[in-house]
Amino acid sequence: MAEKEVRQDISPELAANRQRRRFVFEQLFMCQFYEAEEIPRQLDNLAEDTDLLETLEDDNLPEEEVSALKKKAEQVMALRPQLDEQIDRVVTGWKTSRMGRAELTLIRQALYDILYEDAIPYRVAINEAVELAKIYGGPDAPSFVNGVLGKLVRSMGLEISEPGKSTESE
Repeated sequence: MAEKEVRQDISPELAANRQRRRFVFEQLFMCQFYEAEEIPRQLDNLAEDTDLLETLEDDNLPEEEVSALKKKAEQVMALRPQLDEQIDRVVTGWKTSRMGRAELTLIRQALYDILYEDAIPYRVAINEAVELAKIYGGPDAPSFVNGVLGKLVRSMGLEISEPGKSTESE
């Protein structure tokens, strides 16, 4: 998969977290091309991908954390029908079947984080999906991913504020 490099000055911790998300994203993206019964074997193969593992080892990730990332990808894949149903409910003029695979994978991954990863604030999940969309998606991918995720969090009753605007009443 060709990828664009987006260089930013970010903290080592943020860079490591982004690399973890990238690892899960690549597993999820590749699994879309296989039948359901093939997915566990493909995840095993991807978890042994030397390029990905070398990058993760550069971040000093222990083997058990790599296993946890693989497990997260499996969980997202298992919930794919429910995630897609939620996505389909909020998009207008689009269905998941018509979305680009990279964009859809990023939306699924972020939605999973919003719904099931209490330690990840929804704004962080959205921002990270947008940042990865800059690398893996087309020119309109970041705004598309941001727009769909914004609609999803609003449909959940979460508030999305514009940068620089206060969300508290004065």
